Amino acid sequence: MKVYGAFLLGLALLGTSCSRKSAASPALKPTGVGAAIVESSGGKQFAQTGSLLPQPVVVQVNDAQGAAVAGALVEFAAAPGVTFDPPSALSDSSGQVTTNVSLGGMAGRYQITAFTFDKSHKKVELKLEEIALGYQQTLGRRLNDQYCDRCHNSESTAERVSNYDNLEVKPHPFSEGDTLNKLSDTDLIAIITNGGPALQKSALMPAWGNTLSKSEVQALIAYIRAVSDPASRDSGPLYSASSH
Repeated sequence: MKVYGAFLLGLALLGTSCSRKSAASPALKPTGVGAAIVESSGGKQFAQTGSLLPQPVVVQVNDAQGAAVAGALVEFAAAPGVTFDPPSALSDSSGQVTTNVSLGGMAGRYQITAFTFDKSHKKVELKLEEIALGYQQTLGRRLNDQYCDRCHNSESTAERVSNYDNLEVKPHPFSEGDTLNKLSDTDLIAIITNGGPALQKSALMPAWGNTLSKSEVQALIAYIRAVSDPASRDSGPLYSASSH
């Protein structure tokens, strides 16, 4: 009898545990249905592998006329290792859903899918890409922040005042793939090490060969390839979610 009583007690506790879990995370019940889902912000960010993106991903659900839809269910999916907080939510009064994204542990590009369903229950989805930087690329990013960004980035921050507008010949942003993808690694080594004149470019690009080691130059190039837009052939693999 004691064994039987203990068994019943165990079942009761299990049932209580399950009911608490269900009460803590009720199923989301949409009150609105959209026809399209678009990016508001958060695409094409980059962070170190396994890290949280610096800004949340924000998407918006619209109806067929382009007006925001509140109460529509939006879910997020990506390759294994990517996490979302929250993984699903109902759109707010402005039609938007916000999620914080942590990237996977492999360097490369991660395709994130945000999806909802229209009135006919057809899936409507949006695909975004985010960039995970490996060790060498992260080192390159730090070198960029220390030596390059002041001229190659036109945006000023509280920590760094941009010199971009003061330069007669405007430097290319490192994400400008249309231009930088055409340069070989050998070309980039030459211009970083010996300055612009090494490739018949502007002398405003100084030589960094006495400041950066060869391995640091390679790290900087790895970073440039990683953040290229459009993606370079050396930007790393693309990880996407399996079909669902």
